[in-house]
Amino acid sequence: MKLTELFSGEALHLSFEVFPPKTDMAFDAVQPAIEEIAALKPSFMSVTYGAGGGTSRYTLEIAKTVKERFGVPTLAHLTCVSSTRETVREKIEQIRAAGIENVMALRGDLTPEMKGQDRGGWAYRHALDLIRDIRESGADFCIGGACYPEVHPESADQREDIRFLREKVDAGCSFLTTQMFFDNNLLYNFLYKIREAGITVPVIPGIMPITNANQVARAIQLSGSFMPRRFASLVDRFGGNPEAMKQAGIAYATDQIIDLFANGIRCVHVYSMNKPDVARKIQENVSAIIGRGGLS
Repeated sequence: MKLTELFSGEALHLSFEVFPPKTDMAFDAVQPAIEEIAALKPSFMSVTYGAGGGTSRYTLEIAKTVKERFGVPTLAHLTCVSSTRETVREKIEQIRAAGIENVMALRGDLTPEMKGQDRGGWAYRHALDLIRDIRESGADFCIGGACYPEVHPESADQREDIRFLREKVDAGCSFLTTQMFFDNNLLYNFLYKIREAGITVPVIPGIMPITNANQVARAIQLSGSFMPRRFASLVDRFGGNPEAMKQAGIAYATDQIIDLFANGIRCVHVYSMNKPDVARKIQENVSAIIGRGGLS
């Protein structure tokens, strides 16, 4: 199922993101967690891979298993950082052969070593280049792209960021998923601006449940996210108590999700970090709101 089919109706949807293990030895430990999340029957699941393209060979394997064994539509990530065009063409063909219909086209995170390299000779410098190649390949994918409610860290300003985003959509993106954010007003403001710029594809807000205090610094590093005083107070008060912090973090994320649904958002994507208990609790918290516990 193409994700655009989900977004065309009036139903509300909750989806989860999982990631492959970093090493072969860790696969057996990660797989049960991913299968537990798939057993919750979210509207779809996205499967990432690591910075610099690491662990990419597991991405397709997991996406295919989730789709075939659990009947959950999957969104396979495809990044192009430091890749050759031949490598990308091979990955596109592998995804198509596996029967995966949805691809998240990303430049990909840079490893520390890559950040200091001269990128002039890279085949792909931006996700836009990858999106164009996917479309030109003839593969009939539903293509997703990333967006930043608070401006991409490498953009000069939001106006430039939105201009580049429009180029990605014009190149073939059918929907966009946001980087994490912790203040819904930032998203609403962002949506207003991109609609004014002529970007009309569905935008799926990405929510990260912060369940331990150590995640805060990492979240800021990845997304440059603004931390509202309300959220900072939560971390200050409960960060030293793991169980309390977990409960509070899930409650905060749930509150964000409920507010998004109440304000017309039809699908929310949860960065569940391979934590079935977190995914399960959030799904339980909104089960009556979305009107189901599984697929539409």
